[in-house]
Amino acid sequence: MRPRRLAHEEEATLVEHLEELRGRIMVSLAAVAVATAVAFVFHGTLLEWLARPLPPAHRHVAAFGVAEPFSVSVAVSLYAGLLFAVPLILWQVWSFLAPALDPAAERRILALAAFGLVLGAAGLAFGYGVLLPRAVHWLTGYDPSHFRLLIRASSYYSFVVSVLLGVVCVFELPLIVLALVGLGVLTSAGLRRNRRRGYFIVAAAALALPGPDPVTTMLELLPMWALFEGSIWLAVLAERRAAKMALVGAGA
Repeated sequence: MRPRRLAHEEEATLVEHLEELRGRIMVSLAAVAVATAVAFVFHGTLLEWLARPLPPAHRHVAAFGVAEPFSVSVAVSLYAGLLFAVPLILWQVWSFLAPALDPAAERRILALAAFGLVLGAAGLAFGYGVLLPRAVHWLTGYDPSHFRLLIRASSYYSFVVSVLLGVVCVFELPLIVLALVGLGVLTSAGLRRNRRRGYFIVAAAALALPGPDPVTTMLELLPMWALFEGSIWLAVLAERRAAKMALVGAGA
């Protein structure tokens, strides 16, 4: 049974809230299970898609153990299932929290959520189309005179997932900055005044992200700097809009 969304400011008992929370968790788990099952049906296509950044000579990755082909297929299907179920999971979270918010806050949060999804999709596209091919080509071509490369399936797909997840997190930087500005933790003036320190912190974060080679690190660092700079100007616009809304509210 689909959980009922409470109306705005509708009162409910603790038991009713727990029942709603349980229902939404069950819906989210069911969505992940169904999406994972569908992904497993097409796991061959997923494996080929994820192996495409590799040089043609290394696209048939090796399995060490009789269970590894199956376990890797299940793991990749689960990652895909989680990815495809994210919109529904976020909607369940939103439906549980939204009744406690006023309409203006609802609109702001929905706009931020849509912005976050766009940033995440852009990060996924950048990671798969730009970063991964260059990183794996550099890594697989490193010092062939001393190493005979044999790529293990579980290690490679874990590397791909960690890199893509890291890039998606990087691309969410403007959303994080906007949220902190909205909460009053950061200001656009403070960000501009500490721009050099911010660039250093961003560089340190890039070094901490998945990517054991300088090519991957640089390809993560450049968009992080661009996103940080864009975040500063988004913060300026957000503060100006907030000040304008405050004046309108005072005039009313």
